[in-house]
Amino acid sequence: MTSVTGRGEAGRKGADVRSDLHVAVEIADRGGIEIALKSRVGAYYGDSIREQVAATLRALGVEHARVDVDDQGALPFVIEARVEAAARRAGLGAERDARPQAVVAIPSPSAKDRLRRSRLYLPGNEPKFMVNAGLHRPDGIILDLEDSVHPGEKDAARLLVRNALRAIDFEGAERMVRINQLPAGIEDLAAVVPERPELILIPKVERAEQVLEVHRAVEEILSRTGSARSLWLMPILESAKGIERAFEIAKASDRIAALTIGLEDYTADLGVVKTREGSETLYARMRVANAAHAAGVQAIDSVYGDVGDLEGLSAWAVRSRAMGFEGMGCVHPRQIPPIHDAFAPAKAEIEKALRIEAAFREAQDRGLGVVSLGSKMIDPPVVERARRLVERARRMGLVPAREEQTR
Repeated sequence: MTSVTGRGEAGRKGADVRSDLHVAVEIADRGGIEIALKSRVGAYYGDSIREQVAATLRALGVEHARVDVDDQGALPFVIEARVEAAARRAGLGAERDARPQAVVAIPSPSAKDRLRRSRLYLPGNEPKFMVNAGLHRPDGIILDLEDSVHPGEKDAARLLVRNALRAIDFEGAERMVRINQLPAGIEDLAAVVPERPELILIPKVERAEQVLEVHRAVEEILSRTGSARSLWLMPILESAKGIERAFEIAKASDRIAALTIGLEDYTADLGVVKTREGSETLYARMRVANAAHAAGVQAIDSVYGDVGDLEGLSAWAVRSRAMGFEGMGCVHPRQIPPIHDAFAPAKAEIEKALRIEAAFREAQDRGLGVVSLGSKMIDPPVVERARRLVERARRMGLVPAREEQTR
């Protein structure tokens, strides 16, 4: 007689579900793997789905199980993640790893100072948002394991994000993962760092030691997996304590590429209401921007939560750039174009900066120590600011590359 030794479920089902599935696994002591499949694409892909379910279980060391699958158009990486989550919830240990074969090549490492105007948050347990996210052309995609994931689904989201990094082409967007607040975030790192994301966001940082803990964990995992690949960190300051320690946090690790702020938690910590204009957060945002620049890393602003208020978003982003930020977060794809527009230098700014650059080069060629533009003398800081603006505009495609300019 067959005995059930454990039972677990994972995934979602229902009329409103798409690109996902629900899996129930009963691990048995005999009888092989029996799969009952319900799928709207079963006539076309039923055999393939059954094969994936069985292969994932066998990779985990399961030879006998009863599996019920309710599929709503899930892709292979989702099927494998849900089956593994259900099997582990049935009592299976972590002795075996069921990471699927990589479908996409690992992108080249990102530069520390790459464009990070926009970073689009995607809930880590919602596959329907992941597949086409790159088509919206954000500078970065954040696969979120923290606030957007229900506490009871953290284990399943971790597996889904791990598989997504192996299976989805994000169209050149920097692949980011926001881990959970420490110490739970260390377990997230063990799952995702071997998949070579370009950047890890560390939430609710209040002390440099928290960054160092993540740094050490990343170093250990990369060393163990034989990788010297760069992997950047972005601490998120979300409390009054974190803001007051912004500079020491920004300098805590040479892996830090940017410093950012989470205004929902910050205003909650202050006990104030977050407004459309943001005057209640001005001090904190200026503190973050100043600390980031002092530490030589990028300053990145928070998200603008009202996805229907694109006018308010544009005004916020323009002020943000004026404060020294280089980008901000997005909670909806429609926010990406206004943010990119706001963080792009205006045509008049670019033309003036190009004239300053040209005047500086002419002065150097003539051996002059003083740079002038028309009747005005140009100080070295102004030249440096113009140079940085032109370089940023060039990376945005607003100014031709140098070799094109010289033709």
